[in-house]
Amino acid sequence: MNREAQIQRKTKETDISLYLSLDGSGNSQVDTGIGFFDHMLEGFSRHGFFDLKLQVKGDLCVDGHHTVEDTGIVLGQAIAGALKEKEGIRRYGYFLLPMDDALVACAVDLCGRAYLNFDYVFPTPQIGGLDTQLIREFFYAVSCSAGMNLHIKVLDGLNSHHVAEAMFKAFSKALDMACSYDNRIDGVLSTKGTL
Repeated sequence: MNREAQIQRKTKETDISLYLSLDGSGNSQVDTGIGFFDHMLEGFSRHGFFDLKLQVKGDLCVDGHHTVEDTGIVLGQAIAGALKEKEGIRRYGYFLLPMDDALVACAVDLCGRAYLNFDYVFPTPQIGGLDTQLIREFFYAVSCSAGMNLHIKVLDGLNSHHVAEAMFKAFSKALDMACSYDNRIDGVLSTKGTL
């Protein structure tokens, strides 16, 4: 069974169409209008083996905030929708990802409760056309919409591009682990019997 979701979301600020398959091969078609953000989402798709089709038309004449935040909202909704009842999944995932000078740790709990721990401040205000403040906003939106507990810790790093890329890739690897099946799990991995 392919775990997938298709989301359409239109507001006065953004018009988003997103397809996500958690059981893909890492193929992506991404166009958000922000080149560096596209690059990050393509990396997320490739390294997590998620198939992602994403088209975003946002009010970039204002700035990138609505585009990035709303993409996070829709991606989180798609993750939650694709996981359905979460039966048989590991629930927890973690990864320590090196990228040149950067070293980033990410841990995920698909518990149904939203929480983000992200305490990094980028030394540069922009990476390409992306305001670096929006990277936290993206992960916050994903964690809230997906109902996931998400921790991202930068252990080392000098170059903002490398740090950001390590974040997205570490997140994808941790999420892939959390979404993976374990045949020892009967139902959901919770003493409460639900996630």
